Amino acid sequence: MSIIQLNQRQLKIIDIVKANEPITSETIAAHLNVTRATLRSDLAILTMTGILDARPKVGYFYSGVSEINLMSNKIKEKKVEEIMSMPILVKKDMSIYEVIVTMFLSDVGSIFIIDDNDHLCGIVSRKDLLKATVGGADINKMPIGMIMTRMPNVVTITKDEDIVLAAKKIIEHEVDSIPVIEYDEQDKNQAKAIGRMSKTNITKLFLELAGN
Repeated sequence: MSIIQLNQRQLKIIDIVKANEPITSETIAAHLNVTRATLRSDLAILTMTGILDARPKVGYFYSGVSEINLMSNKIKEKKVEEIMSMPILVKKDMSIYEVIVTMFLSDVGSIFIIDDNDHLCGIVSRKDLLKATVGGADINKMPIGMIMTRMPNVVTITKDEDIVLAAKKIIEHEVDSIPVIEYDEQDKNQAKAIGRMSKTNITKLFLELAGN
């Protein structure tokens, strides 16, 4: 059974927590001379895998690694395509109002926007739609393409990449979900959204592995 492969900063975080537990993220950041934001993904990985335990208003504790090696190996074996959800897609000329209705009925946190060739061209979140509604825009007439985050500024992942990478992207970019894409064989600059990777997908995987 192999030991979890951690980077140097994560190993330093473990040593700091061991020596100072309970310890807050602010204090850990001060020890490493970095910002709390810089440590966000490292602390998330260490807590999700069970190496560290986080308690509100108290701080971080060291839990150990011996109990989680098996779960770690199972997570490493999982690929994005195994747990991704179906994407919710709308055309870029659909009105903002129609997209709001679609998001409500689909119960998702973000919707992927496609062009006339079904290629991914953007994404909108609940926050984007809220800004549009309170900003005085005519949401019945304005197309969603006017307010979406456009490619290539959309964070994406492919179906054969690791779950850990997907989790890291979601955490680092502070988004609800990311599109799972498949590049066009004839035009590598274009891609289609074939799935959706969200915080919920990853949480369900952890619950499944923990239950087993």
